[in-house]
Amino acid sequence: MSDCGCHAEAKNANERRILVIALVLNASMAVIGGIAGWKGQSTGLLADALDMLSDATAYAIGLVAIGRSVRFKANAAMLSGLALLVLGLGVLLEVGRRVVDGAEPQSSWMIATAVLSLAVNLTVLRLLAPFRSGEVHLRSTWIFTRADVVANIGVIVAGLLVMVLASPYPDYVIGTLIGLYVVKEAVEILREARQARSSMRPHNEDTAP
Repeated sequence: MSDCGCHAEAKNANERRILVIALVLNASMAVIGGIAGWKGQSTGLLADALDMLSDATAYAIGLVAIGRSVRFKANAAMLSGLALLVLGLGVLLEVGRRVVDGAEPQSSWMIATAVLSLAVNLTVLRLLAPFRSGEVHLRSTWIFTRADVVANIGVIVAGLLVMVLASPYPDYVIGTLIGLYVVKEAVEILREARQARSSMRPHNEDTAP
């Protein structure tokens, strides 16, 4: 019996459905977390919102990658990596500014928003469970979401410490740690994009007229 390609089409359709749901949830929480971080004067929440945005970017790359060429995937990853790098460095600068100028992070905003983000990320992590052993661009989405769960827990702990110690420094610390993680993610995306581009050159040269 010949292979009609129906299984591959169904598999791709299921991957798209999961990634679209994950993208919408993470993009929504990125907006909510960003607003809450600004209103609650929390660098931890701002950095966590950026981390959610980085995950949404990873899901977008996963969607773009389905059925596309290697060159297209590499260019999309390069663009998203550069954007994330700029945003990550911006968060670190914002942490530095608040350390110098002072801020009063609101623990209630931090804890409530981080708990909501944690619920969303646990839901997305369950949706992405089949990708744990999938292709590299899909497996990375599960890894990023697992790291988000850790970041959410970190913000909750920082919020509790801000409440107990009446000090903004736990918020500064978690904001810095998550900001550094986002920069690390951006650098990894850029490195993988460069490697993908490099892997295309020998093939292009071999097929050149």
